[in-house]
Order: sequence, then C-alpha cells, then structure tokens
Amino acid sequence: MFFSIIIPLYNRPQEIDELLTTLTEQTYTQFEVLVIEDGSVNDAKNIVASYSDKLDVKYFVKPNGGQGFARNFGFERAKGDYFIIFDSDCLIPEDYLEIVKNYLFEHQLDAYGGPDAAHETFTPVQKAISYAMTSPFTTGGIRGNKKHIGQFHPRSFNMGVSREVYEKVGGFILTRLGEDIEYSIRIHENGFKIGLIPAAKVFHKRRTSFSQFYKQLHFFGRARINIYKHFPKELKLIHFSPAVATIGMITTVLLNIIYPPLAYIFDFIVLLYFLLIFFHAWQVNKSIKIALLSVVASFIQLTAYGLGFIQDFFKRIIVKQS
Repeated sequence: MFFSIIIPLYNRPQEIDELLTTLTEQTYTQFEVLVIEDGSVNDAKNIVASYSDKLDVKYFVKPNGGQGFARNFGFERAKGDYFIIFDSDCLIPEDYLEIVKNYLFEHQLDAYGGPDAAHETFTPVQKAISYAMTSPFTTGGIRGNKKHIGQFHPRSFNMGVSREVYEKVGGFILTRLGEDIEYSIRIHENGFKIGLIPAAKVFHKRRTSFSQFYKQLHFFGRARINIYKHFPKELKLIHFSPAVATIGMITTVLLNIIYPPLAYIFDFIVLLYFLLIFFHAWQVNKSIKIALLSVVASFIQLTAYGLGFIQDFFKRIIVKQS
C-alpha cells in the first residue's frame, strides 16, 4: 500500500519541521508527503526543501482558502492508494504507518480516524489541554473512544480516506467550521466503511496557551451548528451538553450573587465535577500541576464550546441569519 500524506500549512514553519522529522523515522516507508502552503506570509519553503533527501516530499503554494480546500488541492495531486491527513501541529509515532497499513489490510476500511495523545515533551499547558480533549469526563472523550456514540466521524488532525472514496465522494465542500465531520457524513452516506484505528494515535499539540484554546473551542461550538445546517439529523442531545453545562455555571454564579442559600446545591455539583477531573487528571499525568491546569482547561473547553454553540444556535437557528 502506498500512502499520500497531505498536510495543509498556514504560517507554521516550526511545526512542519518537527512533523517532517517524525515522518523520516517511520518504519513503513512506502509514502509520499504533500505540504500545501495555504497563502502563508511566513512560509516553510526552505524547511521543506531541507527534507528532499530524506523524504519523497512535494511543496505547493496556493492562495489562502482554509484547510479544507488546501487538502483538496493535495488530493488532486496525490499518487497514493490511500490519502492520510495530518494537521501541522502533530507529531507522528514511528510505527504509525505500519499500524495503519496492517489494520487496513485486516479490516478493509474505506476511511479511518485515530486518537490523539500528549507527547512527553509537551508543556504542562499542552498536556492539560490534551487531557481536556481526550478525557472521559469531558466531551472530548468521544473523539477517540472505542465506544463512541453513534456513527464514528474521523477528525482531520488524524484521518485517512482511500482513493476510491475520493473518486466517488470528492473532497471537502466546507473549508472550516466542521469540514471533517461533514466530509465523513457524506462518506457514510455513500456506503463506505469508516472505523477507528485505536492504536493509530498521533501526538497533537493543539494550542500552546489557554487563550488560543478558548478561541479554538469557541470555533468548534459554532462548527456543530454549521454541521446541523447541512445535516439536521446529526444534531444529537449530547451536542447540547457543553451549552447546558455553560448555562448551569452562569446560573450558579448569578445565584451566588442574588441568593446564596439557593446556590449551595449548584456549588456542590460544580465542585464535585471539577474534583473528579482533578483527581483523574492527577492519576493520568502523575502531576498535581497538570491536574490543576486540567481543571482550567476542562472549564475552558466546556464554556468556550458552549458559548460558541449558543451564539450560532441563536443567530442561525432562532434568528435564522445566514
């Protein structure tokens, strides 16, 4: 099997350097790499060129159009039997392609997704953010869980599709705001088999600060409504959970100001929930500091996603703005 690895890039030369380094260490070597510079000001041309003697790597430049359309640009030029998509802020374990190749031959998946994890070199904040996005006590737990709810929708930081899928379904029709979920729904609807490869993990840096993380999760909340506008049946009760939790926390704050006696039960529930996150994160990361930061990251994840969801639910469903 020959893989085409497609990486959209926007003003992140250092990240692509680290990602390409991990690809030089793969135990399975039947692959090409296509880096799509999506209208960057700070480009990575020289960095990518430095890997030309270590990888079958090709570098393309296009006007900025967003990550979805940058991936389409790569699809159109890929030579592989299977297209693999990574975000530029990922590090790839050396046995990743070996694991994917073996799994695909055994299970015959037309498309797949894999989980993410924190690398030992990540900062405490990055490890806390990774925990918030993968913990069973936050909505992130369903992203790479074997027992995911409903249809499995691969996420584009770690996703693969066969050439046959691309030739029948085409590429992304959204460039952002849930473009990977929309794409996987169309793959499902065309009768292709999608599955999770549990061992095909990547180390996903995500964001390096809580302010960046807030912006990203607020965007994710809005993206869920964007998916609803294309596929109304894909909006499930579980997708309302962060919004409900956000409203609950706002209510708790207001009750503590207006009528504290009534707030005690809400205070207890919130305290219990974040204590649960603290002790679980402590167990996972073996660090009190990361556990405390994980509480902050989990709070940001819930409220940022919830506020983004509420914002676009009101604007696009209640008020019916375009």
